[in-house]
Amino acid sequence: MEISQSIGTASDRVLEALRAGLEIEFGRGAGEALAGRFLDAEEIDFRWDARVEERWIGAHENADDDEFELDRIAICGRFDGVWFCATMLVTGNGQAHSMIRCRQFRSLAMARDAMFRAP
Repeated sequence: MEISQSIGTASDRVLEALRAGLEIEFGRGAGEALAGRFLDAEEIDFRWDARVEERWIGAHENADDDEFELDRIAICGRFDGVWFCATMLVTGNGQAHSMIRCRQFRSLAMARDAMFRAP
């Protein structure tokens, strides 16, 4: 038997487990605050992993002449129970490098529409 679920659903479970584990370790109320710090530090990777769809926008033109080339990719997904659309800079091997912008939406349809309209 095979069980499958969206990455957004899995990310919600991971966040719940993170909060619960931090509460067990550091006490009631600390879980939410500490989880917020983890999420702030790793938001780019969490959102990249929570994407359900992506669209290549184009190569990122960087004036600093980085050692590697980056692509601009628009993504949509669900993170912490909220649908979002973000524009990410991604390395050639598919690793998120940075996030240019991120907006939240009430539904997948709205996030997906924003992804297709991303510049």
